[in-house]
Amino acid sequence: MKTTAIVTDIEGTTTDIQFVHRVLFPYAYEKLADFVREHAQTPPLAPILEQAREELGDPDADLETLITAFRHWIEQDRKVTPLKTLQGLIWVQGYSQEDFKGHLYEDAYRHLERWHRDGIGLYVFSSGSVRAQKLLFGYSDFGDLTPWFSGYFDTTTGPKRDADAYRQIVATIGCPANEILFLSDVVEELDAAREAGLRTCLLARDEKPEEPGHPVAATFDEISV
Repeated sequence: MKTTAIVTDIEGTTTDIQFVHRVLFPYAYEKLADFVREHAQTPPLAPILEQAREELGDPDADLETLITAFRHWIEQDRKVTPLKTLQGLIWVQGYSQEDFKGHLYEDAYRHLERWHRDGIGLYVFSSGSVRAQKLLFGYSDFGDLTPWFSGYFDTTTGPKRDADAYRQIVATIGCPANEILFLSDVVEELDAAREAGLRTCLLARDEKPEEPGHPVAATFDEISV
């Protein structure tokens, strides 16, 4: 089967999930309150705060209420778009100040490079914002990899466990769904992608689940395109 495009998840797929939970999330949590207070009236942040008010159902929520809500969403690992966008803004600061680099598995780096060289279109679909995705690959352990990618998708496209999100991705990429391979470490995401007609592969770096219902690879070395 011809592979025209590969869409990859980030956490647990190209990147150690612990990098997100031990580095990125704590950094955003620590910097969040001061960042919101300092930048609340700026063009990048003001619409995010309005989206958060809509999410809360409280159009009059003040900054301290919003800060509390953002922190609660982080603690609950909620996939809330205004939070993800805010985290992306805060991570810009962290990456640019070289407080950390974006983690990437070495096997993921090698194969992404090869697939790009072979002319396969590379795309990202992550619950993290597009800004956060570009930062991770732009400031990766291996340098700036963003030129390899043809597009990025986040929760504004749709929930990752919703087949319609993958149908939208197929329409955007513009090739038959069965020529697109989706990589993820979450079976439910792969189920939704397969429902939309994509080919799938489960990245199971720690242990292989019983009856995942999808091809399984322990590393990118085992992925067949």
